Amino acid sequence: MPYTAGEGGYDTYRIPAVVTTRAGTVLAFAEGRHDGAGDSGHIDVVLRRSFDGGCTWDAPRVVAAGAGDTRGNPAPVVDPRTGRIVLVTSYSSGAVTEARIMRGEVAARQGRRVFVQTSRDDGLRFSAPRDITAEVKPPGWRWYATGPGHAIALRHGPHAGRLVVPANHSAAPPAGSADTGREAKYYGAHAIYSDDGGRTWHLGFTDRTYDGRVDANESGAAELPDGRLYFSARDEGGTTPGNRLDTYSSDGGETLDRPYAIQPTLDDVPVVQGSVLQLRGAHAPLLFSAPSVPTARRAMTIWRSTDDGKTFTRATTLSSAPAAYSDLVDLGTDRVGILYETGSTRPYDRIEFRRLRRPGPPVR
Repeated sequence: MPYTAGEGGYDTYRIPAVVTTRAGTVLAFAEGRHDGAGDSGHIDVVLRRSFDGGCTWDAPRVVAAGAGDTRGNPAPVVDPRTGRIVLVTSYSSGAVTEARIMRGEVAARQGRRVFVQTSRDDGLRFSAPRDITAEVKPPGWRWYATGPGHAIALRHGPHAGRLVVPANHSAAPPAGSADTGREAKYYGAHAIYSDDGGRTWHLGFTDRTYDGRVDANESGAAELPDGRLYFSARDEGGTTPGNRLDTYSSDGGETLDRPYAIQPTLDDVPVVQGSVLQLRGAHAPLLFSAPSVPTARRAMTIWRSTDDGKTFTRATTLSSAPAAYSDLVDLGTDRVGILYETGSTRPYDRIEFRRLRRPGPPVR
């Protein structure tokens, strides 16, 4: 398995993200957390590569060193024009927490910032992180997180080649409000995109419905066969029943076709990140992965949709063990991969990679 807690000088590994390169190499990214399982502190972005479809892995390497600070939320994508791997990550000072950032108690230089790196040699080496915060984070936003999970490169329509990174943020309360900004209703989803292989970046759609009914947080994206984008997000404590949200974009992630709304056929999913992946081929399904116990992070499951995300049905459950974050990857031929957090007593004991037969259309 790619990552096991306590190995390599890290207390815990979390936040998996996975892509395959043009050469067929599987890249498994994660956060290496030095100080414990918490979301802040000294955290590196780490990587292991597989040259046999995820059966074996090379030695782990640090892609973005925290150096005492927090670097994470890896969102990798392969640029279809050049084959370069583009990696977008988030940063904050290791001395601050998400709660403090959301309350506006942190200076900009210590708060959430956004960085991009590239690799031209199949993930062997990456460029130094380059700060793109000014391009993609408006004034007034506090929290900011890319992905987590793979980003996408568009294949269809006028925006073919565009790199789209699903992300989330929190906004400051309106002037005169008694709120601190820590309230979950100030979470919102958004996307950033690049039309030149990651050199320049733009802010796409922004979910600004800070009313507490649905609170779109960690999000994933997939390009449907008709060229629309499907976005799936975690609902962080919204008052509308259900824990999963979704929406669509018909213009490459610049705007949404409708606001985020509850996806009722994924009611078994707890409050947690999930992954979406559109498989290629005629009548290929849209896949979604997440734990499948509404009240606990356990029983990692893959769902299948044959109607572009309108409805999902269970395809397979990997096990009944504790499980949390995940990321899906198309391995080509007849296999799909899933990189996911799991363990015997808690979901964060290890990050496993499983190769599964591609789910086909349901038998009618």
